Amino acid sequence: MMNYNIRGENIEVTPAIRDYVEKKVSKLDRYFNETPNANVHVNLKVYQDKTAKVEITIPLPSLVLRAEETNLDMYAAVDLIVDKLERQIRKHKTKVNRKFRERGNTKEFFANVAGNGAAQDEEENDLEVVRTKRFDLKPMDSEEAVLQMNLLGHSFFVYTDADTNSTNIVYRRKDGKYGLIETN
Repeated sequence: MMNYNIRGENIEVTPAIRDYVEKKVSKLDRYFNETPNANVHVNLKVYQDKTAKVEITIPLPSLVLRAEETNLDMYAAVDLIVDKLERQIRKHKTKVNRKFRERGNTKEFFANVAGNGAAQDEEENDLEVVRTKRFDLKPMDSEEAVLQMNLLGHSFFVYTDADTNSTNIVYRRKDGKYGLIETN
């Protein structure tokens, strides 16, 4: 059973919006052999320019489905985000079912839904590692790592922090600023 946790920021979650979200997200049930006992976290946000942003996160036993969509129409954003979640399920279905079989489960997590088999094979190949690189991590600070990343033209860079001796990652965010991931 899916439990819905729908929050609104700068918007009142009316019964009509709640019903629409639940009706649309419940269409994902057809992809499961048994409806998972999952919490569906929905965040609805309206900005000052009246743009609506919808974020949906569904933590499942074998993966986390997450998508976000921005649109001038809240209902259109919900429709688009459900399409994104369906694509994620189709992309990960084969891999997750294979893991279930490897763990000795006779039942598959995702149901076989009629669709384009060629597209599913193509999506499964998207997960294949086609290149491996090995390199020594040079000790440096985050500023030098950002410079190295920009020099290489990459969107992220892995390095050893000179102060903590831990492996860290700097990355370019969608807003053009930089993020830092520190490991323990």
